[in-house]
Amino acid sequence: MLQPQLIIKYGYPVETHTVLTADGYFLTLHRIPHGRSNITQHRRPVILQHGILSSSADWVILGPDKALGYVLADAGYDVWLGNARGNTYSRRHIKLTSKRKEFWNFSWHEMGVYDLPAVVDYVLNATGQQKLDYIGHSMGTTMFYVLLSERPQYNSKIWAMFSLAPVAFLSHMTSPLRSFILNRGLEAIDNTRLFSFMRNSDLSVEIGRNLCRDRVMAKMICENIVLLLGGFGSQQLNTSMLPIILGHTPAGTSSKAFLHFAQLVKSGRFCQFDYGQDKNSQVYGHERPPCYKLDNLKAPISLHYSDHDSLATRTGQCRSSVKLHVE
Repeated sequence: MLQPQLIIKYGYPVETHTVLTADGYFLTLHRIPHGRSNITQHRRPVILQHGILSSSADWVILGPDKALGYVLADAGYDVWLGNARGNTYSRRHIKLTSKRKEFWNFSWHEMGVYDLPAVVDYVLNATGQQKLDYIGHSMGTTMFYVLLSERPQYNSKIWAMFSLAPVAFLSHMTSPLRSFILNRGLEAIDNTRLFSFMRNSDLSVEIGRNLCRDRVMAKMICENIVLLLGGFGSQQLNTSMLPIILGHTPAGTSSKAFLHFAQLVKSGRFCQFDYGQDKNSQVYGHERPPCYKLDNLKAPISLHYSDHDSLATRTGQCRSSVKLHVE
Protein backbone atom coordinates (compact mmCIF):
# COMPACT_ATOMS: atom_id res chain seq x y z
CA MET A 1 0.00 0.00 0.00
CA LEU A 2 1.45 3.37 -1.04
CA GLN A 3 1.64 6.22 1.45
CA PRO A 4 -1.37 8.25 0.17
CA GLN A 5 -3.51 5.12 0.40
CA LEU A 6 -2.57 4.78 4.08
CA ILE A 7 -3.87 8.29 4.73
CA ILE A 8 -7.11 7.76 2.80
CA LYS A 9 -7.65 4.47 4.62
CA TYR A 10 -8.05 6.32 7.93
CA GLY A 11 -10.41 8.96 6.59
CA TYR A 12 -7.98 11.86 6.21
CA PRO A 13 -7.67 14.07 3.12
CA VAL A 14 -4.42 13.78 1.17
CA GLU A 15 -2.81 15.70 -1.67
CA THR A 16 0.28 14.85 -3.71
CA HIS A 17 2.54 17.69 -4.82
CA THR A 18 5.69 17.67 -6.97
CA VAL A 19 8.59 20.03 -6.31
CA LEU A 20 11.50 20.65 -8.71
CA THR A 21 14.88 21.41 -7.13
CA ALA A 22 17.42 23.82 -8.58
CA ASP A 23 19.62 20.88 -9.64
CA GLY A 24 16.84 19.02 -11.43
CA TYR A 25 15.39 16.48 -8.98
CA PHE A 26 11.63 15.96 -8.68
CA LEU A 27 10.51 15.57 -5.07
CA THR A 28 7.11 14.32 -3.91
CA LEU A 29 5.30 16.01 -1.05
CA HIS A 30 2.30 14.41 0.64
CA ARG A 31 -0.05 16.88 2.29
CA ILE A 32 -2.70 16.35 4.96
CA PRO A 33 -4.44 19.74 4.76
CA HIS A 34 -6.64 19.16 7.80
CA GLY A 35 -7.77 16.52 10.26
CA ARG A 36 -10.79 14.24 10.15
CA SER A 37 -13.10 17.13 10.95
CA ASN A 38 -13.34 19.35 7.87
CA ILE A 39 -12.06 22.53 9.49
CA THR A 40 -11.24 25.35 7.08
CA GLN A 41 -9.82 27.81 9.61
CA HIS A 42 -6.33 29.28 9.35
CA ARG A 43 -3.86 26.42 9.67
CA ARG A 44 -0.16 26.82 10.38
CA PRO A 45 2.01 24.78 7.96
CA VAL A 46 4.48 22.24 9.30
CA ILE A 47 6.99 20.15 7.34
CA LEU A 48 7.84 16.65 8.59
CA GLN A 49 11.08 15.28 7.16
CA HIS A 50 12.04 11.61 7.50
CA GLY A 51 15.39 10.02 8.33
CA ILE A 52 17.78 7.98 6.21
CA LEU A 53 16.32 5.04 4.25
CA SER A 54 12.83 6.26 5.06
CA SER A 55 9.95 8.15 3.47
CA SER A 56 6.86 10.19 4.26
CA ALA A 57 5.20 6.92 5.32
CA ASP A 58 7.11 7.10 8.62
CA TRP A 59 4.76 9.80 9.86
CA VAL A 60 1.49 7.93 9.23
CA ILE A 61 2.00 4.15 9.51
CA LEU A 62 1.12 4.00 13.22
CA GLY A 63 -2.40 5.21 12.46
CA PRO A 64 -4.65 7.90 13.99
CA ASP A 65 -3.97 9.20 17.50
CA LYS A 66 -0.44 7.74 17.37
CA ALA A 67 1.25 8.79 14.14
CA LEU A 68 2.53 12.37 14.35
CA GLY A 69 1.18 13.31 10.92
CA TYR A 70 -2.39 12.59 12.02
CA VAL A 71 -1.95 14.06 15.50
CA LEU A 72 -0.78 17.38 14.05
CA ALA A 73 -3.53 17.45 11.42
CA ASP A 74 -6.17 16.86 14.11
CA ALA A 75 -4.54 19.56 16.25
CA GLY A 76 -5.09 22.16 13.53
CA TYR A 77 -1.89 22.07 11.48
CA ASP A 78 -1.49 21.96 7.70
CA VAL A 79 0.83 18.95 7.47
CA TRP A 80 3.38 18.52 4.66
CA LEU A 81 5.32 15.25 4.54
CA GLY A 82 8.65 15.45 2.70
CA ASN A 83 10.48 12.84 0.62
CA ALA A 84 14.22 13.30 0.12
CA ARG A 85 15.79 12.69 -3.27
CA GLY A 86 16.46 9.05 -4.04
CA ASN A 87 13.71 7.50 -1.94
CA THR A 88 10.67 5.60 -3.22
CA TYR A 89 8.68 8.75 -3.97
CA SER A 90 11.47 11.05 -5.20
CA ARG A 91 13.37 9.07 -7.80
CA ARG A 92 13.03 11.27 -10.88
CA HIS A 93 15.28 13.87 -12.47
CA ILE A 94 14.77 16.33 -15.28
CA LYS A 95 17.56 14.67 -17.34
CA LEU A 96 18.91 11.61 -15.51
CA THR A 97 17.28 8.25 -14.89
CA SER A 98 17.77 6.44 -11.60
CA LYS A 99 19.76 3.79 -13.47
CA ARG A 100 22.57 6.29 -14.07
CA LYS A 101 25.28 6.56 -11.43
CA GLU A 102 25.22 10.34 -11.90
CA PHE A 103 21.69 10.37 -10.51
CA TRP A 104 22.97 9.03 -7.19
CA ASN A 105 25.88 11.47 -6.83
CA PHE A 106 24.50 13.19 -3.76
CA SER A 107 24.55 13.00 0.02
CA TRP A 108 22.49 14.75 2.66
CA HIS A 109 24.49 17.90 1.84
CA GLU A 110 22.58 18.27 -1.43
CA MET A 111 19.34 17.43 0.38
CA GLY A 112 19.99 20.39 2.67
CA VAL A 113 21.25 22.79 0.02
CA TYR A 114 18.75 21.94 -2.74
CA ASP A 115 15.84 19.82 -1.47
CA LEU A 116 14.83 21.75 1.63
CA PRO A 117 14.95 25.26 0.12
CA ALA A 118 12.73 24.07 -2.72
CA VAL A 119 10.29 22.39 -0.31
CA VAL A 120 10.15 25.31 2.14
CA ASP A 121 9.52 27.83 -0.64
CA TYR A 122 6.90 25.60 -2.25
CA VAL A 123 4.96 25.14 0.99
CA LEU A 124 5.04 28.85 1.81
CA ASN A 125 3.88 29.77 -1.70
CA ALA A 126 1.11 27.15 -1.64
CA THR A 127 -0.21 28.26 1.74
CA GLY A 128 0.39 31.99 1.44
CA GLN A 129 2.27 31.96 4.73
CA GLN A 130 5.55 33.66 5.54
CA LYS A 131 6.82 31.10 8.08
CA LEU A 132 6.41 27.44 8.94
CA ASP A 133 7.39 24.88 11.56
CA TYR A 134 9.81 22.06 10.79
CA ILE A 135 10.08 18.64 12.42
CA GLY A 136 12.98 16.44 11.36
CA HIS A 137 13.96 12.93 12.36
CA SER A 138 17.58 11.74 12.18
CA MET A 139 18.82 12.68 8.68
CA GLY A 140 15.89 15.09 8.50
CA THR A 141 17.62 17.09 11.24
CA THR A 142 20.98 16.90 9.48
CA MET A 143 19.44 18.32 6.30
CA PHE A 144 18.00 21.23 8.26
CA TYR A 145 21.31 22.09 9.92
CA VAL A 146 22.94 22.10 6.48
CA LEU A 147 20.19 24.35 5.09
CA LEU A 148 20.59 27.09 7.68
CA SER A 149 24.37 26.75 7.78
CA GLU A 150 24.68 27.27 4.03
CA ARG A 151 21.60 29.45 3.44
CA PRO A 152 21.08 31.48 6.62
CA GLN A 153 18.40 33.61 4.95
CA TYR A 154 16.01 30.71 5.59
CA ASN A 155 16.12 31.40 9.33
CA SER A 156 13.46 34.05 8.76
CA LYS A 157 11.10 31.44 7.26
CA ILE A 158 11.09 29.13 10.30
CA TRP A 159 8.87 29.55 13.37
CA ALA A 160 10.56 26.68 15.20
CA MET A 161 12.52 23.52 14.45
CA PHE A 162 12.08 20.29 16.41
CA SER A 163 14.96 17.83 16.14
CA LEU A 164 13.99 14.20 16.81
CA ALA A 165 17.07 12.00 17.31
CA PRO A 166 19.34 14.78 15.98
CA VAL A 167 22.36 13.77 13.92
CA ALA A 168 25.36 16.07 13.52
CA PHE A 169 28.21 14.80 15.70
CA LEU A 170 28.57 11.03 15.50
CA SER A 171 31.91 10.18 17.08
CA HIS A 172 30.12 9.24 20.32
CA MET A 173 27.74 6.71 18.76
CA THR A 174 27.59 3.39 20.62
CA SER A 175 26.17 1.25 17.81
CA PRO A 176 28.15 -1.86 16.77
CA LEU A 177 28.37 -0.13 13.40
CA ARG A 178 30.93 2.24 14.94
CA SER A 179 33.57 -0.50 15.15
CA PHE A 180 32.90 -1.44 11.54
CA ILE A 181 33.32 2.16 10.39
CA LEU A 182 36.52 2.75 12.38
CA ASN A 183 38.06 -0.51 11.17
CA ARG A 184 38.30 0.17 7.44
CA GLY A 185 34.53 0.41 7.12
CA LEU A 186 34.84 3.60 5.06
CA GLU A 187 36.97 1.80 2.51
CA ALA A 188 34.55 -1.13 2.46
CA ILE A 189 31.58 1.14 1.74
CA ASP A 190 33.48 3.05 -0.94
CA ASN A 191 34.82 -0.09 -2.59
CA THR A 192 31.37 -1.60 -3.11
CA ARG A 193 30.93 0.70 -6.12
CA LEU A 194 27.21 0.72 -5.39
CA PHE A 195 25.68 4.10 -6.06
CA SER A 196 22.25 3.50 -4.53
CA PHE A 197 21.55 1.72 -1.28
CA MET A 198 18.66 -0.46 -0.07
CA ARG A 199 16.01 0.72 -2.50
CA ASN A 200 12.56 -0.58 -1.59
CA SER A 201 11.53 -3.40 -3.89
CA ASP A 202 8.80 -6.01 -4.18
CA LEU A 203 11.21 -8.45 -2.49
CA SER A 204 11.71 -6.27 0.59
CA VAL A 205 7.96 -5.70 0.83
CA GLU A 206 7.36 -9.46 0.75
CA ILE A 207 10.03 -10.00 3.41
CA GLY A 208 8.32 -7.47 5.64
CA ARG A 209 4.86 -8.84 4.96
CA ASN A 210 5.63 -12.53 5.38
CA LEU A 211 9.02 -13.32 6.93
CA CYS A 212 8.70 -10.85 9.81
CA ARG A 213 5.10 -11.62 10.64
CA ASP A 214 4.65 -15.09 12.09
CA ARG A 215 7.78 -17.19 12.35
CA VAL A 216 9.32 -16.70 15.77
CA MET A 217 12.97 -17.01 14.72
CA ALA A 218 12.52 -14.91 11.59
CA LYS A 219 10.69 -12.25 13.58
CA MET A 220 13.56 -12.13 16.08
CA ILE A 221 16.01 -11.59 13.21
CA CYS A 222 13.90 -8.76 11.81
CA GLU A 223 13.61 -7.18 15.25
CA ASN A 224 17.35 -7.30 15.87
CA ILE A 225 18.14 -5.76 12.48
CA VAL A 226 16.00 -2.76 13.42
CA LEU A 227 17.50 -2.58 16.92
CA LEU A 228 21.04 -2.83 15.51
CA LEU A 229 20.45 0.30 13.46
CA GLY A 230 18.67 2.34 16.12
CA GLY A 231 19.64 0.99 19.51
CA PHE A 232 18.74 -1.90 21.78
CA GLY A 233 15.66 -1.29 23.87
CA SER A 234 12.93 -3.69 22.83
CA GLN A 235 10.31 -1.87 24.90
CA GLN A 236 10.66 0.99 22.42
CA LEU A 237 9.88 -1.20 19.41
CA ASN A 238 6.34 -2.27 18.52
CA THR A 239 7.16 -5.66 17.03
CA SER A 240 3.61 -6.17 15.77
CA MET A 241 4.23 -3.25 13.41
CA LEU A 242 7.36 -4.79 11.84
CA PRO A 243 5.57 -6.19 8.75
CA ILE A 244 4.09 -2.76 8.04
CA ILE A 245 7.31 -0.88 8.81
CA LEU A 246 9.40 -3.14 6.60
CA GLY A 247 6.82 -2.82 3.87
CA HIS A 248 7.79 0.86 3.57
CA THR A 249 11.36 0.86 4.88
CA PRO A 250 14.02 0.81 3.52
CA ALA A 251 12.87 3.35 0.96
CA GLY A 252 16.38 3.86 -0.45
CA THR A 253 19.03 6.54 -0.64
CA SER A 254 22.50 7.02 -2.12
CA SER A 255 25.58 5.18 -0.92
CA LYS A 256 27.24 8.59 -0.74
CA ALA A 257 24.79 9.64 1.98
CA PHE A 258 25.83 6.65 4.09
CA LEU A 259 29.51 7.29 3.39
CA HIS A 260 29.12 10.92 4.43
CA PHE A 261 27.64 9.87 7.79
CA ALA A 262 30.45 7.35 8.22
CA GLN A 263 32.96 10.16 7.70
CA LEU A 264 31.35 12.06 10.59
CA VAL A 265 31.82 9.04 12.85
CA LYS A 266 35.50 8.87 12.03
CA SER A 267 36.29 12.60 12.04
CA GLY A 268 34.15 13.73 14.96
CA ARG A 269 33.40 16.88 12.96
CA PHE A 270 30.26 18.11 11.17
CA CYS A 271 31.70 18.89 7.76
CA GLN A 272 31.05 18.60 4.05
CA PHE A 273 31.92 15.45 2.11
CA ASP A 274 35.59 14.41 2.20
CA TYR A 275 36.81 13.45 -1.28
CA GLY A 276 40.47 13.11 -0.28
CA GLN A 277 43.13 15.80 -0.33
CA ASP A 278 43.53 16.13 -4.09
CA LYS A 279 39.84 16.37 -4.99
CA ASN A 280 39.09 18.44 -1.89
CA SER A 281 41.56 21.00 -3.20
CA GLN A 282 39.69 21.07 -6.51
CA VAL A 283 36.19 21.20 -5.02
CA TYR A 284 36.74 23.35 -1.92
CA GLY A 285 40.09 25.02 -2.51
CA HIS A 286 41.43 23.31 0.63
CA GLU A 287 42.79 19.86 1.46
CA ARG A 288 40.16 19.38 4.18
CA PRO A 289 36.41 19.79 3.64
CA PRO A 290 34.89 22.89 5.24
CA CYS A 291 32.77 22.39 8.34
CA TYR A 292 29.23 23.67 8.50
CA LYS A 293 28.71 27.10 10.02
CA LEU A 294 26.36 26.21 12.86
CA ASP A 295 26.61 29.76 14.18
CA ASN A 296 24.36 30.67 11.25
CA LEU A 297 21.45 28.80 12.84
CA LYS A 298 19.27 31.46 14.49
CA ALA A 299 15.81 29.86 14.32
CA PRO A 300 14.48 28.39 17.60
CA ILE A 301 15.60 24.74 17.86
CA SER A 302 14.75 22.03 20.38
CA LEU A 303 16.50 18.66 20.64
CA HIS A 304 14.66 15.43 21.48
CA TYR A 305 16.47 12.13 22.04
CA SER A 306 16.10 8.85 23.92
CA ASP A 307 18.46 7.04 26.28
CA HIS A 308 18.70 3.88 24.18
CA ASP A 309 19.48 5.59 20.85
CA SER A 310 22.88 4.28 19.77
CA LEU A 311 23.29 6.85 16.98
CA ALA A 312 21.94 10.08 18.47
CA THR A 313 23.50 9.52 21.90
CA ARG A 314 23.15 11.72 24.98
CA THR A 315 26.82 12.78 24.70
CA GLY A 316 26.36 13.69 21.06
CA GLN A 317 23.28 15.76 21.93
CA CYS A 318 25.16 17.66 24.63
CA ARG A 319 27.74 18.64 22.04
CA SER A 320 25.03 19.55 19.54
CA SER A 321 23.21 21.71 22.09
CA VAL A 322 26.37 23.76 22.64
CA LYS A 323 27.11 24.15 18.93
CA LEU A 324 23.48 24.96 18.09
CA HIS A 325 23.13 27.38 21.04
CA VAL A 326 20.21 25.39 22.44
CA GLU A 327 19.37 26.39 26.01
